[in-house]
Amino acid sequence: MTAAPHDMSALLRELTPIFRKALENDQLVIAPEMTARDVAGWDSLSHMSLIVEIETHFKIKFKLREIVRFKNVGDMCRAIWIATQ
Repeated sequence: MTAAPHDMSALLRELTPIFRKALENDQLVIAPEMTARDVAGWDSLSHMSLIVEIETHFKIKFKLREIVRFKNVGDMCRAIWIATQ
């Protein structure tokens, strides 16, 4: 199951301030194909902060196996979309 394009766009808009706060980058623009390698300062510590912020915002809890499978922002969006259905 994948998020429809319009759902993905809405989710990216909702996630943008969370990513900006966690990664301390007010200009950050996120996209489904974006990875940690694409963003200066997105290291393992900031990644866990990002996960906690997302879980809190959406009132969900990722399983460890889900987190380690995230290859990019799009994977994270799909997991959020599934968890909130």
